[in-house]
Amino acid sequence: MTDIMELRAKRANLWEAAKAFLDTHTGKDGKLSLEDSAAYDRMEADVVALGKDIERLERQAAIDKELAQPATAPITNAPGGKAERPKSAYHDAVMDAIRSRFRKVSDVLQEGVDTDGGYLVPEEMDSRLVDVLTEENVMRTLGTSLTTSGERKINIAATKPAASWIEEGGALSFGDATFDQIILDAHKLHVAIKVTEELLYDNAFNLESYIIEQFGKAIANAEEDAFLNGDGAAKPKGLFQMADTGVTTSTANIASDDLISLIYSLKRPYRRNASFLVNDQTLAVIRKLKDNNNAYLWQPSYQVGEPDRLMGYAVYTSPYVPTVEAGAAVLAFGDYSYYNIGDRGTRTLQELKELFAGNGMVGYVMKERVDGKLILPEAVKLLKIKGTAAAKANG
Repeated sequence: MTDIMELRAKRANLWEAAKAFLDTHTGKDGKLSLEDSAAYDRMEADVVALGKDIERLERQAAIDKELAQPATAPITNAPGGKAERPKSAYHDAVMDAIRSRFRKVSDVLQEGVDTDGGYLVPEEMDSRLVDVLTEENVMRTLGTSLTTSGERKINIAATKPAASWIEEGGALSFGDATFDQIILDAHKLHVAIKVTEELLYDNAFNLESYIIEQFGKAIANAEEDAFLNGDGAAKPKGLFQMADTGVTTSTANIASDDLISLIYSLKRPYRRNASFLVNDQTLAVIRKLKDNNNAYLWQPSYQVGEPDRLMGYAVYTSPYVPTVEAGAAVLAFGDYSYYNIGDRGTRTLQELKELFAGNGMVGYVMKERVDGKLILPEAVKLLKIKGTAAAKANG
């Protein structure tokens, strides 16, 4: 952790230097010269790069901690307090069947039969895959994940009872409490890869880790895009499609007052657990903003595991959040636990034995069924850029 702390201190110093440079080189018109602008951009890029290095080292430290657990313990605590079972006979049989390219007739493989559409992913492998999804997918970290066996109906109070004053002996007034339902269904997502037979037969090649990492990252990227921008057609409904617009900027740029207005457009109970969600490109613009006391709104984190903060609230980034353009919602602020992710059952792994046999390769397909919805739109507010979004050409 010493290296991580040193990197955090270095990043903080670089950011202070960047702010000082911006303060001393900004002209009376509030702009930088082309040369100074390029220099500042390089300094800011160094700050961003160090942030990514810190995140990577923290993930490595978490993995090292997990792998350092005794292998003989019946149950070990993985990072984050999750319990992980030791590898089962079924797990070993699945990996053996994948490597040998034929299915062994044994009781342990009855849990997942290849001819029935693929092996059921062993529980311990599926848990690790979910860990990959959580690590790579910001919405699985911030949202609420549910495991469903069928269509999940979530009841929402549409109207609430209101209190009213009455005189002594006066008649009571009754209001109707009504309820809505949000339905979490299941949309199919898959990822497929091809592996050469040479790698498949080579025990030095860690097939299990490769499948978990590559499949996990591919699925996580597709999920995160859908959880943020999905239109609900054969995929989840995205956060930016369902949340309410809190503020529309008065110009084509984001001002510090817009962020203040956005914070207070969210009801107080939701602000307790609220955070910002933004694209890195937009965050680069926000980092230059100051308040009325000439202090920068964005502050880097000095503590391991703590996110950076904007006006006191945590900041998370995703490459799938829209970037600044006219008419686009480019920043979210709210309590994302109200975005519910429904995992229908477990994931399946299927081997394609003959499809690529002529090329000396074997295909593998992993599938999942998942849905996602913001069950309470008022829990998240969006910042929208003034103007009309440009129409996209059909191609």
